[in-house]
Amino acid sequence: MNDIVRRNDRWPLLIHSRCNTRQEALALETTSGKAQTHAEEFIESSRIFLRADYLPKLLHCIEQLSEDDLWWRPNEVSNSAGNLVLHLCGNLRQWIVSSIGGGEFHRDRDAEFAARGPLPKAQLIANLNQVAGEVDEVLATMKSDRLLTRFNVQKYEVSTLQAIYHVIEHFGYHLGQILYIFKLRTGSDPRFYKF
Repeated sequence: MNDIVRRNDRWPLLIHSRCNTRQEALALETTSGKAQTHAEEFIESSRIFLRADYLPKLLHCIEQLSEDDLWWRPNEVSNSAGNLVLHLCGNLRQWIVSSIGGGEFHRDRDAEFAARGPLPKAQLIANLNQVAGEVDEVLATMKSDRLLTRFNVQKYEVSTLQAIYHVIEHFGYHLGQILYIFKLRTGSDPRFYKF
């Protein structure tokens, strides 16, 4: 596996240098096989799921939605894709960047769901890319012996491992909701697994 990454101006995400197309960038990346412990493998896997699997898929969907579709809600008890992106940014910053990385952050979780737009798509994408980069930096520099360290976040006392596991699972959960909205609004298949 080639660990070199490059920035592609057309796609606002990190992709491996071996990827020549957007479709290749959306394929599942595996870990390097260089981890010496279960903890190192867990951290690397978490970084890969967020940065190289879930984030590109989410960005692909968001980029294809119109500004109106981005803020469309099927009913008042459901969230728009825009709300879910705001919520993911808040979750990533609170649970990883602030709680694990020590960054300052004051979250207004209710506002993430109350927003009705129109926050421009480009701004949502930029915010998501920024926080995903911050999360990746925290995880890349975190020592694996911190995984059992406990701390409080929201109303929970969790280990660092549990917080990371929660954030990755939570991102995948909301990616599924955004993908469903994408399919409802565009009537198209994102073709993540068609090679």
